[in-house]
Amino acid sequence: MTLPLLHSIVASLSLASTPPAQTEGDGAAAAPQRRPSDPQDVYKDPEQPLDQRIEKEKLTEYDPPPLPEQVMLPLPPSFRIAGKPEQVPISRAHWEKARRAIDEGMGYLRSTQGPGGEWLGDARIAPTDDPNRPSPVAVAVTALAIKALVQADPDAASDEGLRRALRYVLAARSEDGSFDRSNLANYVTAAVMSALASIQSDDLRDYLQEGCEWLVVKQWDQSEGLAARQDWFGGAGYGNRRRPDLSNTQAMLDALYDAGMSPDEPACQRALAFVSRAQNLKATNKAKWAGNDGGFVYTPANGGESMASEAAGEGRRGEKIVVGQPRSLRSYGSMTYAGFKSMLYAGLSPDDIRVRAAFDWIRRHWTFDENPGLGQQGLYYYYHTMARALAVSQQTMVTDIDGVAHNWRQELIDALLARRREDGSWQNSADRWLEGEPVMATIYAVLALEETLKPVEEAE
Repeated sequence: MTLPLLHSIVASLSLASTPPAQTEGDGAAAAPQRRPSDPQDVYKDPEQPLDQRIEKEKLTEYDPPPLPEQVMLPLPPSFRIAGKPEQVPISRAHWEKARRAIDEGMGYLRSTQGPGGEWLGDARIAPTDDPNRPSPVAVAVTALAIKALVQADPDAASDEGLRRALRYVLAARSEDGSFDRSNLANYVTAAVMSALASIQSDDLRDYLQEGCEWLVVKQWDQSEGLAARQDWFGGAGYGNRRRPDLSNTQAMLDALYDAGMSPDEPACQRALAFVSRAQNLKATNKAKWAGNDGGFVYTPANGGESMASEAAGEGRRGEKIVVGQPRSLRSYGSMTYAGFKSMLYAGLSPDDIRVRAAFDWIRRHWTFDENPGLGQQGLYYYYHTMARALAVSQQTMVTDIDGVAHNWRQELIDALLARRREDGSWQNSADRWLEGEPVMATIYAVLALEETLKPVEEAE
């Protein structure tokens, strides 16, 4: 299998002059379109029996969501911050503050790099559905740090710290193209793909090609005997017997987007089916638990789960909801931005009901004080996902549900600088998903700040 990677990696399609498509109408031109997806291809019946790793009795079945009539090309990925403040729609003061915070954050990261080029060499984290099996995460953390360094420094290729980090990451490569053999392989490999794409070097093309092929092969689909009606279909997960989830799936789509895969590829459209099933939107999600607020939950697989439902005392699967009340799953911030971003990566139009419903949820829950639905848990992951989502949606201003307009870049910069520590690092007091480690929180914060400083065509 050879995946058609685009943009800077293979340069078979140049989108540099693509006009922006806005989610909240501001008179911008529509994005270019690709051929419509063929449901008979994406949703074709499997030709082999259900994979034995899947517990059939836990699957739920219902009609798959609609595929787009036309696939819209998203804004191409950008891997460098702007060279001058006039290229970004923020004040010069915000530009200078953000630039200084990035430099100091990178200084902190350089001071904590391990002797082998790694970050958090001894850290381990467990999958959300298998908390008793923590796995090493240094390769993924180091990959994220590489991306942060490359995006901020045009001369990063000559940085010895970067070279050591890259050697450390590439040494983890397996024969099948992946970069991890644990239950976190999808997360790790996806992080590495995004990092390698950001370097923009032809020397890394084979690593990118094979790593992206591995991600697509590991996607849950017809090759595992799954039908489009089944709730695992199109998702990415932890592997082995682990069900897919939106966090893993958005990581996969992040990697494919950064590597330049066209959204009309079947892998992206299968992922769109899974992402759509994670949305609380009855018009396109026929799951019994689905509500109608437009936000997203953690996973639709095996009948659905939400971390926000767990945080609210209702159980991750809604199993603790008062008897007599209909079972539902709560939407929350980080997964809603993940879903919103993923739908744009997969080629949905800004006018699609799913995109508009997700954006309306964002407008109703506009905040930098917390990860809505989870409080302080996963706050820096939330910041990073928010920044990526709003950047690809090409929003300059976001008008909340009360009619107040927000320059999201400036507000995110202010929020992050308010939480920065004296040594230039960040740390989450809610020590979940490794954010209690200053290195992890700092990487997320720097990556989020970099998204605020990437060039915007209309600002030039």
